[in-house]
Amino acid sequence: MQAGAAFFFVLFVALGSWQVQRLGWKQALIARVDARVHAAPVAPPAEAQWPSVNRDADEYLRVALDGRFLHDRETLVQAATERGAGFWVLTPLQRADGTFVLVNRGFVPPERRDPARRSTAPAGDVHVQGLLRLPEPGGGFLRHNDPAADRWHSRDVAAIATARGLPAD
Repeated sequence: MQAGAAFFFVLFVALGSWQVQRLGWKQALIARVDARVHAAPVAPPAEAQWPSVNRDADEYLRVALDGRFLHDRETLVQAATERGAGFWVLTPLQRADGTFVLVNRGFVPPERRDPARRSTAPAGDVHVQGLLRLPEPGGGFLRHNDPAADRWHSRDVAAIATARGLPAD
């Protein structure tokens, strides 16, 4: 009986310590994101820098870029938000240097999945400001992206680029 009590005591102390460490990590993440969200926008990393982009240094960096949306190559990524189930609309933005950036243009509910059921998409040259997010290859928890069926559960930039005929660099 005493061995069981000692085991549970050690287990609960370990779990409590893990929760305190997790709280510290979460507070640091919130502070980092808050600082980046409120910073002045900068140019996104140049193509030569893409291999060195990482979560700690770059995710949620506020960026600004110019280009033209390629609405015919948009991708809908399944999402669950406080507004319910629906899709994130990821649309390639072609920049003047020929590179492409996938831009999350926002959430749409299932009844607005068809572009004809949405408000008019921006045409011509646009200026976009947003937060840099990193790819999420493979899919979501227990759900894998299925490019052949055009079913997406995560921002798998390389797979989406391939599926839409864009350079996957």
